[in-house]
Amino acid sequence: MQSTTRQTARLPVGVRVTVHSGPSRTSRLTAVAAVAAVAAVAAVAAVACGPRPSPAGRGAAERVVSLAPAFTELLFAIGAGDRVVGRTAWCDMPPAALDVPSVGDGIAPNVEAIVARNPDLVVLYASTANTAAGERLASVGVRTMTLAMDRLEHVPAAAQALGEAVGAQTAADSLAAWFTRGLDSARTAPRPAAPPRVVILTWDRPPIVIGGGSFQHELLTLAGAENVFGDLPQPSAQVAIETIAARNPDLVVLLDGDPNPAWADRPEWQVVPAVRQRRFVTVRGTEFARPTPRALGAVRRLRTLLDSVAR
Repeated sequence: MQSTTRQTARLPVGVRVTVHSGPSRTSRLTAVAAVAAVAAVAAVAAVACGPRPSPAGRGAAERVVSLAPAFTELLFAIGAGDRVVGRTAWCDMPPAALDVPSVGDGIAPNVEAIVARNPDLVVLYASTANTAAGERLASVGVRTMTLAMDRLEHVPAAAQALGEAVGAQTAADSLAAWFTRGLDSARTAPRPAAPPRVVILTWDRPPIVIGGGSFQHELLTLAGAENVFGDLPQPSAQVAIETIAARNPDLVVLLDGDPNPAWADRPEWQVVPAVRQRRFVTVRGTEFARPTPRALGAVRRLRTLLDSVAR
C-alpha cells in the first residue's frame, strides 16, 4: 500500500506551515478525471489501514500551483515566478502572473484543474474549506503546503517558507529582512498627537466593518489612526448603524468604493456624523486587500490620505 505523510513545521510569529507528501509522482494517475476515484480509494484505505507514515517531501519544487494572490506575489518577488504553473482567478499581481493559467478559486479549489497543471507543489491558504482539497491532492501524490496569510507578520514567514520550498532561500530571507525592517520603521514612526478615529466600512447593507483581527486594521494603525472597532478580535464584523454612530468615528475609510456612495444619502445613515458630513477616505488597490510586501507602500499612501482629510 502506498504511504502518505503530513509534516508540520513551526516558523516564527506563529505561522503554521503544513506540508503533505504523497506517493511518488510516477505513480500518479495521468487522467485528471480519475482524481475523484483515487480519493475514494484512499479514504477506504485510510479506514482499513489507519495512519500511514512515509518519507518527507522531495526537494525543491519546480512546478507550483499557488492558491492565494498573496502567495503568488511572494513567489514572483523571490524570483520564483517561472516556477508558478497555476494560479487563482484573483492572482493579478505582478502583471506577469496573468500569463499563468488560472485554476479558478483558491478556497475549496477545483482539484481536477490543479492536477491538470501537473504540479509538484500546491500552496493552499490555511482554511478548513481547503482541508478536503489538500487530502485529495496528497492522495494522488501531489505535495501541498498550507500557509496562514492573515496578518502583516505572516508576510516574512510565508516568504521564507516558500523560499525553502522552491530553493530560493537567499532571496526569501532578503525579502523577509527588508519587510521586517519596514514594519519596524512604520511602528516607530511619529504618531499624531490626536490620531483620527476611523471606521473601515467594507459593506453598507448590512454594515460590515473591519475589526482588530485584520491586517487592514494593522495598516490603519501603522498609518497613525485609531480603528474604532479595533477592540473586536475578528477580522470583520456585522454591526448596526447605531453602533457606528455611538462610536462616532471622525472618518469613514471605504475600500475600493465610490467616494460619494449612494447609501450615504439614506436617512438611517444620517445618525453617523462622519457620514452626514461626507468625511470619507477612499482607498483603491489590491495592496489594501491582501497582506503582501506592498503593504509598506499601502501604509504610506493611507497616511497621506488620512492627513489630507484631517486638515
